[in-house]
Amino acid sequence: MTIENDDDLQGLKAAGRLVARTLEAMGKALEPGITTRELDQLGRAMLEREGARSAPEITYNFPGATCISVGPDCAHGIPDDRKVAAGDLINIDVSAELGGYFGDTGASFAVPPVTPRIERLCRDGRRAMWSGIRAVKSGGRLNEIGKAIETFADRNGYTLVKNLASHGVGRSLHDDPGEIPTWWEPRDTRRIHEGLVFTIEPFLSLGADWVEEGDDHWTLTPPGRQPTVQYEHTLVATRSGPVILTLA
Repeated sequence: MTIENDDDLQGLKAAGRLVARTLEAMGKALEPGITTRELDQLGRAMLEREGARSAPEITYNFPGATCISVGPDCAHGIPDDRKVAAGDLINIDVSAELGGYFGDTGASFAVPPVTPRIERLCRDGRRAMWSGIRAVKSGGRLNEIGKAIETFADRNGYTLVKNLASHGVGRSLHDDPGEIPTWWEPRDTRRIHEGLVFTIEPFLSLGADWVEEGDDHWTLTPPGRQPTVQYEHTLVATRSGPVILTLA
């Protein structure tokens, strides 16, 4: 999607704020003993209270309002009766449609107590995402985002999952320009035009560069079960730099 007027911008901001607030509330509710289904019900209630609809449900018939993955699973986890335990690494992805516009955000949370290694992974997952965000500029190349993220990952001893990418978003959950690598892809010559709306969501890992689909045909897990985190914002490219749409 490309923003065409202020109505577009305000609609995207409203959807972005809602998914951000929902993610924030779900993260605060994480504690040992709560089930991922209960977390999902909290997210659903917040979305529906504002008149929003779960994007994965209406787009892909996903069996939940939000995606909640308990490590080593790292994406597209189905909410169920599994109880959260101390030390778990949990990813929550919240996306929704509101007034014809889509917002998409996500984050990984470590349930205390956790090891310093996992604390650093979470901290650096956020830093990797912001490395990509800082590379966004109208007129620049899309692959500069992945180059910045991969440079950060290499410098700090991490790997990136390379079969999960960022994507266009706006009038649909997955919109043009399609997939946007969060790693350096020199053959990608696409440019960022003013008003382009997309996500940045690297999957930073302690060794994994690939994930596989589970028996439920949704949940994604590194074959080696390496700890992996994801942090995601939706943004719009402007002449003065990126505007983050998914801020609470």
